[in-house]
Amino acid sequence: MHDIIPSFQVALENELQERDFYLMHSRRTKNHLGRAMFEYIAKDEEEHYQRLQKAHEHLTRAGAWPENISLTVQKTSIMDVLLSIARRADITASPDLDDRKALQVAIDFETKAYEFYARLGKTTSDQHEQNFFNHLASMELEHLQALKETLLYFEDPATWFAHHEKPGLDG
Repeated sequence: MHDIIPSFQVALENELQERDFYLMHSRRTKNHLGRAMFEYIAKDEEEHYQRLQKAHEHLTRAGAWPENISLTVQKTSIMDVLLSIARRADITASPDLDDRKALQVAIDFETKAYEFYARLGKTTSDQHEQNFFNHLASMELEHLQALKETLLYFEDPATWFAHHEKPGLDG
C-alpha cells in the first residue's frame, strides 16, 4: 500500500468541509459578489474532491499512482470572474459582518490547504504525485488570493476599483 494514503484521507475530508462551508455561505449572503465567489470556490473544491477520490481509489486498489488523472481544469481565472462580478455588483447589497468573518475563515482554510498540498508535493519523489499536489496547491493559492481580494473589495471598494481599473487621466 502506498504511504500517501493517510494524507488523502485528510485532504478528502478537508475538501468536503471547505465545499460545504462555501455552499452554506453562498446561500446565506445577500451580497452578489460574495455569493458568486463562494459558489465558484465551492465548485472548485468539489472538483478537487473528485480528483483526490479518483487518485485515492486507484492507489488503494492498485497500490500505484494513477498516470491518467488530468491536471487540466476549466480555463476561467477566478480573478477575472471576481472583476466581472464586481463591475456588475449591486452596491445596495452591502456585505455584513458575517460575510467578512466567513472570508476570514475561508482565507485560513485556503492558507492551510495551500501549505498542505505544497508540503505533500515536496515530500514525494514520484513525479506524478509532485505534479498533482503542486497543481492542487496552485489552485488553493488562487482561491486564497481571490478571497483576499474579495475581503478588500468588501472593506474598501473604492480602493479595490482604483487598483483593478487602472484609472488614468485623458487630456
